Amino acid sequence: MESLAIGEILSVGLFIGLIAALMLGYPIAFTLPGVAFFFGLIGWAFGAFDVTYFGALPLRYWGIITNEVLIAVPLFVFMGVMLERSRLAETLLTTMGELFGSLPGGLGISTIVVATLLAASTGIVGATVATMGLISLPAMLKAGYDKRLASGLICASGTLCQLIPPSTILVFLAVILQSAYSQAQMAKGNFTPVTLSVGDLFAGAFIPGIVLSGLYIVWVVTNAILKPGAAPALKMTSEGKRELGGRVVVALLPPLMLIVAVLGSILAGVATPTEAASVGAIGAALLTLVKLLAEYFIKRLPAVAVQRALFRFWLAFFAITVALAVFTGALGVLTLAVGSLVVGVAVATAIPEVRRKFFGIVDHVSRSTLTITAMVFVIFMGASVFSVVFTRLGGAQLVHDFLSSMPGGATGALFIVMLVMFVLGCFLDPFEIIFVVVPVVGPVLFKMDVNPIWLAVLIGVNLQTSYMTPPFGFSLFFLKGVAPPEVTTGDIYRGIVPYVAIQIVCLGILWVYPSLATWLPKVIYGG
Repeated sequence: MESLAIGEILSVGLFIGLIAALMLGYPIAFTLPGVAFFFGLIGWAFGAFDVTYFGALPLRYWGIITNEVLIAVPLFVFMGVMLERSRLAETLLTTMGELFGSLPGGLGISTIVVATLLAASTGIVGATVATMGLISLPAMLKAGYDKRLASGLICASGTLCQLIPPSTILVFLAVILQSAYSQAQMAKGNFTPVTLSVGDLFAGAFIPGIVLSGLYIVWVVTNAILKPGAAPALKMTSEGKRELGGRVVVALLPPLMLIVAVLGSILAGVATPTEAASVGAIGAALLTLVKLLAEYFIKRLPAVAVQRALFRFWLAFFAITVALAVFTGALGVLTLAVGSLVVGVAVATAIPEVRRKFFGIVDHVSRSTLTITAMVFVIFMGASVFSVVFTRLGGAQLVHDFLSSMPGGATGALFIVMLVMFVLGCFLDPFEIIFVVVPVVGPVLFKMDVNPIWLAVLIGVNLQTSYMTPPFGFSLFFLKGVAPPEVTTGDIYRGIVPYVAIQIVCLGILWVYPSLATWLPKVIYGG
């Protein structure tokens, strides 16, 4: 048998072996390089693989470590973990629940709104689902919400942070697809291809993310209208409405300012994702510090007085930020953020209770950021080993021939890729899928002239379902771990069905109207 045929057989075996090992529960960080090395050595024994290709791995690792775009990942993770530890979500959920609670389906709407805001600031699915499961789910059940509607809503809305920027998934997708797109363009004879940036994907995913959030709201409102008992309104007392406007501003304005500072600076082109992520990390620390100081003074002063002081502070801070942004640009805003954090730390240092809490949070957040970042980058490096072996065994050419032979050309090939990703999402984590599948199928689809931004957003929407589809939907496990005893696993599994259908509908809308993903990047960046 020819070495080429042996290599193609081994490449198929490599992919199947990897999926089987992952489904058996072996850690992906060791499974990816381990299985790849094993099949690479078999290929070498049969003359189908040259082991000297392994010598290129150090250069690949160095390229990953020194990639300036990927520096944004630990900064975004730090921002998300810091906001989660600051219990910002709890304040948001409580306040927005009061704001929308008097409407039919109001608690559900407030949960989606808060999840959308958290998606644009934290980007951590587990933390979002767990927080809303602890706070919003009991409140909805107490109000008489249907268990399946409420549990499915929390699982679904918690996954929005995988699509709505700034998402770490989109950062890695940008890096992987940028390489694949350049490779495909050079293969077509274009040696000066237009680069694909993180900003392109952030802009492309923004509208689809809002559309998906809106579809969730439509579903909750529809249930509230057709089945009033499934999502009833809350009876608000006059005491509950007192000072509500001020509480809404205090709860809503800080995260909105952070979102505008981070996402707005990227979309406006005044800051790179890495620069914006650094602003986000500083801003998250500042929000946490202000919240700790407010909690300290609430214990010692009238709560209403502290609330009014916070209201005035955030309005003044917002006005100063806008003025600096207009007259001095991003540098002025960054200077204000750093200066405010320095002053806040100085004040907190003088108060032992606040100092102890703040530095305790910083310690926890730093350790969590280190753990999460190391995990993701080790997986990324393992994926490099897999990519080298799979490609050199002839797997890339095999995938190219297979997708090129699909009826319908690029449309048929893209449909098959989306279907495979959807099925894999039932068993694998989104990071595992993008590190393993995207580098293989990306160049093939780009040679067929598939728009890279549209492809990235399609993948982002598709991979959201992987958090909710049994048997390994992580959102289901996150929610079950914090849900009240009366919410069974069956309730959660049945509750996510309509939301998975909504995500598929959103995927279909994006398929029919690619401009939802491509219009905003063109407006912002041109081309």
